[in-house]
Amino acid sequence: MTPEFVGLIIFLVVLTLMLGGVPVAIAFLAANMAGAWFLMGGVSGLVQLVDNSTNLVTTFTLVAIPMFVWMGALLFHAGLAGRVFDSLDLLFGRIPGRLAYVTVVGGTTFSALTGSTMANTAMLGSLMVPEMQRRGYKTALAIGPIIGTGGLAMIIPPSNLAVLTGSLARIDIGALLLAGLIPGLVLALLYCATIAIQVARDPSAAPAYDVELPPLSHRLAVFAVNVLPLGLIVFCVVGFIVLGIATPSEAAAFGVVASLVLAWLFGGLSRLSLTKSLETAVSVTGMVFLLIFGSAAFSQLLAFSGASQDVVAAATVWEAPIYAKLTLMFLVLVVLGMFMDQISILLLTIPFFFPLAGALGLDPVWFGIVVLLAMEMSLTTPPFGLLLFLMTGVTPPNPDGTRVKFQQVVSAAIPFLACDLLLLILLIVFPAVALWLPQMVG
Repeated sequence: MTPEFVGLIIFLVVLTLMLGGVPVAIAFLAANMAGAWFLMGGVSGLVQLVDNSTNLVTTFTLVAIPMFVWMGALLFHAGLAGRVFDSLDLLFGRIPGRLAYVTVVGGTTFSALTGSTMANTAMLGSLMVPEMQRRGYKTALAIGPIIGTGGLAMIIPPSNLAVLTGSLARIDIGALLLAGLIPGLVLALLYCATIAIQVARDPSAAPAYDVELPPLSHRLAVFAVNVLPLGLIVFCVVGFIVLGIATPSEAAAFGVVASLVLAWLFGGLSRLSLTKSLETAVSVTGMVFLLIFGSAAFSQLLAFSGASQDVVAAATVWEAPIYAKLTLMFLVLVVLGMFMDQISILLLTIPFFFPLAGALGLDPVWFGIVVLLAMEMSLTTPPFGLLLFLMTGVTPPNPDGTRVKFQQVVSAAIPFLACDLLLLILLIVFPAVALWLPQMVG
C-alpha cells in the first residue's frame, strides 16, 4: 500500500469510529497507533509519534484553555449571571420585546465571560424562556434570540474553541481572539435588528405589559453595581492583549484572578462554588488536552503519508474561483457540524483546510474566524443542529402544559441563521471587519 492510501485509511477509520459512537479521543488514539505502526516503522514509529505530539500539548499557549474554562465556570456557579440579567431587565424598561433584547445583550456579555456555547445557551434557556412564556411571548421570539446568542461564545473572546483552533492550526491565538470581537458584536447587532423587525411585523409576538420602574438614576445605579464591574474581566482578558500587557495565556490568568475577586465581592465565592468550578475546569481541560494530543498525531500522520499535500494540490489545480472553494469548505464544515461535535470537526478538517487556505492566499486569522462562524452556524442548522436539540430539551412546557415542538425551535432559529449568513458576506466583502483590530494591535 502506498503512504497516501494508508493516510486515507487512517482518515476513514477515525471517521467510522466516531460515527459508530466511539469517544473522539479513543478513536483518534486507536487510528494514530495503527497508522504510526504501518507508516513510521513499528515501535520506533510509536515512540516518535508520542514525542512529537507531547511537544504540542506542553506548549505555554494552551494554558489559556483551563483558565478560560475555570473563569466561566466560576462566574456561573457564583451566581453573577443572574445579577447581569436582572439589571439589564430593569434598565430596558418598557421597550417592546425588551426580554428578547435582554437575552441578546446579556447573552453577549456572558459570552465574553465564559467562552462556552453550551453553557451560554443552557443558562439563557433556563433564565429567560420561563419569564418570556409567562409574559405571553410567542415561541419564535422567546427561543430564537437564545439559539442565536448562545453561539456567540464561539466567536467573541475569550472563546475556548478559538484557542483550540489557533493551537491546532499553528496561528497567532491572540490575533484570532481579537479578530472575533468585532464580528461577534456585529452579529449581536444583527440579532437585535431581527428582533426589532419581528416585533414591528407582529406586535403580539411580544405583548406589552405595564412595569413599575424605579427612577432612571436607580436603574443606572443597579446597572453600574451589577454589570459594569464584570467589565474588569473583559478588560483583563481582551484589554491586556490589545494593550500588549500580556499574552493570551497570561491574560487568561488575569481574567481568573478578576473573576475570583468579583465573586468574593458579590458574596458568591464559597467552598461549594469554588469546588464545582474547579471540577468543571479539570474535567473539561483533561478532555481537551487528550483531544489535542490525538489531533497532533493525526496531523503528523496525514502529513507523513502525503494525504494532506495531495488534497491541497488537488484543490489548488481545480479550476474554480477562490471563493467557490471557500464556499465548499464552509458548507463541509456546516454539514459536518450537524452530525459531529465541533472539536471533532476541527480535528478532522484543520490538517486539510488551513494548508489549503494558505495555498489559496487567504489570511489564516481571517479564515479562522470563517471556520468559527461555520461551527457556530452548524449548531443551529436543521435538522441536526445540536443547539436545536438542546433548546427543545431545556425549554419548559408552555403555560397550557404543552411542550415546545422541535419544528417550532427550527422555525425560530431560521431568521438568526440568516444573520449568520449576512455576517459571512460582510466578512468576504470587508475582511477588515475581522482583521482591523488584530492588525491595529500588531
